[in-house]
Amino acid sequence: MIEATRRAILAITGGALVMAADKDQLAWAFKFPSIEGGILNLADLKGRVLLVVNTASFCGYTYQYDGLEKLHAAKSPVGLTVIGIPSRDFNQEYADDATVKTFCETRFGIDFPLSVVSHVSGGHAVPFYAWVKAQTQWQPAWNFNKVLIGRDGRIAGTFGSDAEPDGSVLLQAIDAALGRSV
Repeated sequence: MIEATRRAILAITGGALVMAADKDQLAWAFKFPSIEGGILNLADLKGRVLLVVNTASFCGYTYQYDGLEKLHAAKSPVGLTVIGIPSRDFNQEYADDATVKTFCETRFGIDFPLSVVSHVSGGHAVPFYAWVKAQTQWQPAWNFNKVLIGRDGRIAGTFGSDAEPDGSVLLQAIDAALGRSV
C-alpha cells in the first residue's frame, strides 16, 4: 500500500517526491518533466542563479517571452538560467506540451529550458511551487510571475507579472544574486 501511494505521488509530481517543505531545503531538490522529454533536474544547475517563470501562450504578458529569452542569452554566460513553467492554472495555455513547445520556438525562438504544462498554484501545485509557498507564503497570482533562486539554492525574491525581464527591479535583483555590481 505504501509503495503504491509513493508511485502515485511520483507519477503526479513528475518524479519529484517532496512530502513536506523543510525550511532548510534548497531548490536543487526539485525536478520538472522537461518539454523536450526527460527531466529538468535543478540539481544539474547547482551554483547558477535561476529565474523560474510560470508562462502562458494566450496572456497579455506573453510578449515577455521575448525579454526572457534576451535576458537568458545575455546573462547565461555569467551564471543565470531562465526556466519557463507553462501553466493552464489561469486558463491561458495550450492543453498539450507539443503545441506549447512549437509556439515558444517558432514565435519567440525560446532556447531556455521549459517544463511540461504544470500546476503552479493551489493544492495541485508541483513540488517546487509548493516549496516556494511554504517558504514565502507567496504563489503565482497570474501568468509570468517570477521566482529568483540564488546561487545557494535559496529563494532570493518573488516578482509579479509586472516585473519586466528588462526592468530595473528584476535586473537589480538578478545582478545581486549573481554577485555583480549594479
